[in-house]
Amino acid sequence: MSRISSVRRDTKETQIVMALQIDGSGKYEIDTGIGFFDHMLEGFSKHGFFDLELKVNGDLNVDGHHTVEDTGIVLGQAIKEALGDKIGIKRFGSCILPMDDALALCAVDLGGRPYFSFECEWNSEKVGELDTQLIHEFFYAISYTAGMNLHIKMLSGENTHHMVEAMFKSFAKALDEACGLEPRLEGVLSTKGCL
Repeated sequence: MSRISSVRRDTKETQIVMALQIDGSGKYEIDTGIGFFDHMLEGFSKHGFFDLELKVNGDLNVDGHHTVEDTGIVLGQAIKEALGDKIGIKRFGSCILPMDDALALCAVDLGGRPYFSFECEWNSEKVGELDTQLIHEFFYAISYTAGMNLHIKMLSGENTHHMVEAMFKSFAKALDEACGLEPRLEGVLSTKGCL
């Protein structure tokens, strides 16, 4: 079974091309035009063992909002497309991940119903050229485009860089677990018979 996807999105604000392989080895080639955002997506790829190719041309002369949000939309589409009918997946995943002073919790349900809960208070408005308020927009876009129940909670933290990085890595680990295949399962993990 090959769980791969390729998504292209062209608007007046962004042009995005993405290729995703769920069962990868953590290889990446990423260019969004926002250095710290690239760094976070590289961590997502590496720690989730997702192969990710991504090129974004966004209206960064305005700000980073469209670039970050639309990347979330495309990643959500890519996850949904790659998983297809979700036969055999574990469906649920969670991770509590430490990053120095930061401790992040992430829980995922790939059951098909979008819901997003985000609890974090940032200590600074930016990390590098990335506005921290856009982190919420990124994960919200993934959740609703992928049809994913996603909870992210910052349990503790002082350094904003560490907090964001813990969040991205915990999401990667939780998603990797949820996408994992359960050998005891026939069909999908639902009494409804579909996800």
